[in-house]
Amino acid sequence: MWVSFAGKAFSAEIERLRVWPAPDKTRVVFDLSGNVEYKAFTVDNPSRVVIDFKNSNAQKELVLPVRKNRLLKRVRSAKKQNKSFRVVLDLRRNVKIKSFQLGPAENKGHRLVIDLIDPRMAPQAEPQVAQGKKKKPAKQTVSKKKKQQVSEPILRDLVVAIDAGHGGKDPGASGKRGTREKDVVLSIAKKLARKINNTPGMRAVLTRERDIFLPLRKRIEIARRHNADLFISLHADAFRNHTVQGSSVYVLSEHGASSEAARWLAEKENAADFIGGVKLHTEDKLLKEVLIDLSQNAVMDASTNVAREVLNGLQRIGKVHKPTVQHAGFVVLKAPDIPSILIETAFITNPKEERKLINPSHQKKLVDAIHRGITRYFSEYAPPGTRLAAR
Repeated sequence: MWVSFAGKAFSAEIERLRVWPAPDKTRVVFDLSGNVEYKAFTVDNPSRVVIDFKNSNAQKELVLPVRKNRLLKRVRSAKKQNKSFRVVLDLRRNVKIKSFQLGPAENKGHRLVIDLIDPRMAPQAEPQVAQGKKKKPAKQTVSKKKKQQVSEPILRDLVVAIDAGHGGKDPGASGKRGTREKDVVLSIAKKLARKINNTPGMRAVLTRERDIFLPLRKRIEIARRHNADLFISLHADAFRNHTVQGSSVYVLSEHGASSEAARWLAEKENAADFIGGVKLHTEDKLLKEVLIDLSQNAVMDASTNVAREVLNGLQRIGKVHKPTVQHAGFVVLKAPDIPSILIETAFITNPKEERKLINPSHQKKLVDAIHRGITRYFSEYAPPGTRLAAR
């Protein structure tokens, strides 16, 4: 039986395929040019999921990421004689499937979501996006001068919210020389803000500019109020072993994301709020769950990618405590619609690193490394409507 979206279906193109692993399922999302009729079913021996799109085709070849997926082996696709387009997901074991379509929302178009559900599935790698051969964009017929007149008024700066951890009655960790975490990270945050503000097309917002106490969720609220495109929380690590050293970069864990999604669904004041550009004012609990889930998946994907770039930058200037991006349930990482990372700049309890943290020259190196990671990420993934994206 062919399934359509809201009773309407037209011929549509598959624009791209995205994949997100999760603890209990793997989500496959097809970005579409419009409504579509489709069939989705499972086949055993060997295990696979088949999706037939009626009167459809793909804009580019659909390919799974190179990194290994615990459930998906590969994707195959072909045009059928009845004008439908078939996609086959080869699996490592049998699954149950759940599918649904979503209409356009803000900068997101039509989507078909296929959830591959496996109760035995363990938490796995960060979200992945399938890569394919890109089509050349159509030539613009609007003159350069006219195009500038049309686009410039609506372009905006990309906003980076910088959060200096702790503050006020909460000094954070302290070093042997008496250096306080709250003071060090505020100094670094201000330098990073100046660096970002001197970057064309970017603007910085500080959650605190002086020594004051801010509740953790207040920091997220400030970032959301300024429509931040990225949230960076700066800290200095501590450990009882004073020889431990190095920087670390964190993103939100799967468990932290799940608990935050539950909180958003439970609190009435969040019901009419916006998540990922979508208003949640609906009584349909399943739809709320889907919207929050999709928003979180996209945000966690972006968070992981920018965290990798920042970590690469920090590796160039000194030792890192962990060579890969770490996952944790820090509250300041829980904004469901803002990519967020937390940077442990160094171990303030290590005497050598404590001296570095108060050294303006080393602070500048840290700022340059973080800034390099941010700009490298946004040079490829600048949000639509920003001056960086236009360039």
